[in-house]
Amino acid sequence: MIDAPALPPPAIEQPASHQVSYGVVTGRAARGTRFVVVSANGRVLASRPLRGRRFSLKVVLPLGDLSLRVMTVAGNGRRSSRTVGEVYGLPAAARPRLVRSRQDPALARRLRALVRQYNGTAGFYVQSLTGGEGAAWNAKAHFPAASTLKLAIAAAVLARHSGIPRPGSYVGSLLREMITVSDDAAANALEVWLAGSTFAGSQQVNALMWSIGLVDSVMYGGYEVRSLSGPIPIGVDKQPAFGVGKHTTAWDMASLWRALWLASGGRGPLRDAQPGITPAEARHLLWLTAQVRDTPKLDRVVGERRGVHVLHKAGWISQARHDTGLVFWRGGVFVAGVMTYRSWGIGASSDVFAGRVAALTLERFRS
Repeated sequence: MIDAPALPPPAIEQPASHQVSYGVVTGRAARGTRFVVVSANGRVLASRPLRGRRFSLKVVLPLGDLSLRVMTVAGNGRRSSRTVGEVYGLPAAARPRLVRSRQDPALARRLRALVRQYNGTAGFYVQSLTGGEGAAWNAKAHFPAASTLKLAIAAAVLARHSGIPRPGSYVGSLLREMITVSDDAAANALEVWLAGSTFAGSQQVNALMWSIGLVDSVMYGGYEVRSLSGPIPIGVDKQPAFGVGKHTTAWDMASLWRALWLASGGRGPLRDAQPGITPAEARHLLWLTAQVRDTPKLDRVVGERRGVHVLHKAGWISQARHDTGLVFWRGGVFVAGVMTYRSWGIGASSDVFAGRVAALTLERFRS
């Protein structure tokens, strides 16, 4: 008796390694497949009959790092599977979509009370990307940008690069170093890769930001390498005096994060202004930010809570300390940009302030 040939394993399109996923699983099964079973970290998430060869399922993923397995079963019981590792699971409720912003007066009052307690100059912008409500204060004031603009450098690199850089490649390694450990030399090297020099590269970064309306941010050359109801109102309430150099605003950084989040679902301003950034590349950049290991800031409090995940990129110099990013929980996602400045020197109180802004915002949106 001749055994039937093994069923070829399925081809998985989404999710992919080194990307975030909102629970969309797509691909193509071998001829003769009758069932598709999806599991993550050893737990079955879905089992569906299959007509034809293509499959597209929406599942609820575990949050955080995971390994996803798709098993296919033929009518005669033959089966095969394929596994995708190094995926970062995000809530299905946080799948990208467009919402209109509107101020939450209660949240605004609570967060502005925090600002009054902070000994220095601060600005913030927070908004639920699933509901649209949020609050802001001093969100258009210019702050020294520090490393926050490395997110914009990464976006400019992906807009020019053909596809996601391979792990271990020159550009792929520099991207990882620049985002996960905020390496200044890697940022400078990527600007040189973009246009031949840090100055010319910074102009490419500025062009990307300005193309999506972020006109209050300027990337000025490279980094010094050293060791280390109605719309939400945005304006300038207290402008730090810090001279000329890289600068940005809480509003611009929150808007950049929102644009990347939308791009991960094929939506938003980056899709139109920067067609070089594909949804897969945006999901890869978000995956890189999920690997950041930094002194707790936005995630100082919320990161200690079960089921809450923070993707962020901070920046700091002796007089300024910021954190910007996306906060996910089962019910959705909000964007936050928190900036602080003190001419006589900055410290851990800025991290505490960012953490309290995130915690109060999460508490409000969860309720």
